[in-house]
Amino acid sequence: MRWLAILGIAAIVGVAAGFTLTWLTRPDDGAQFSRPVPAIEVGQRRPEFVHAGLDGALWRASDFDGAPWLVNFWATWCQPCIREMPMLDTLHASAPQGLRVIGIAIDEARLVGPFVERLEIDYPILIGTDDVHETRNRYGNPAGLLPYSVLVDGQGIVRWRHLGELDEALIEQALASLAGTE
Repeated sequence: MRWLAILGIAAIVGVAAGFTLTWLTRPDDGAQFSRPVPAIEVGQRRPEFVHAGLDGALWRASDFDGAPWLVNFWATWCQPCIREMPMLDTLHASAPQGLRVIGIAIDEARLVGPFVERLEIDYPILIGTDDVHETRNRYGNPAGLLPYSVLVDGQGIVRWRHLGELDEALIEQALASLAGTE
């Protein structure tokens, strides 16, 4: 009976030591959850990001600099996102003012690939979860509402932001904000 008590105490001490070690060696002391993420405003330089594309290749925000680009945050379960995607694909294909469209899916890769294939979307789609949430926050949408779009000029300056579904009139307004900036 005494050995059983010693074994029980040893197990409790071992578990407590494991939790203590985990607590003391965790990265950044958990500050990533309490630290506010600075968000950009119109007229400021876009934040950098690194996200995987559907093929697993890594993309950086700086990969898109040199021409204007519209980044659109979306998810497969977001109906307004789904409605605007064909228009965004047409916009990407026509490339007014050299514009590129980039979709950033806040979703699981296993859902996004087949979804994008079914809709026949040809613009770059990046994916992620927590990392994409941080990018979305840095790009000015800490509330996390979707869809959310940001227009960046060729020099990497944010020129326009929009929360909600896009339509052609809004896109024309956004592109007009580029006039005289390039």
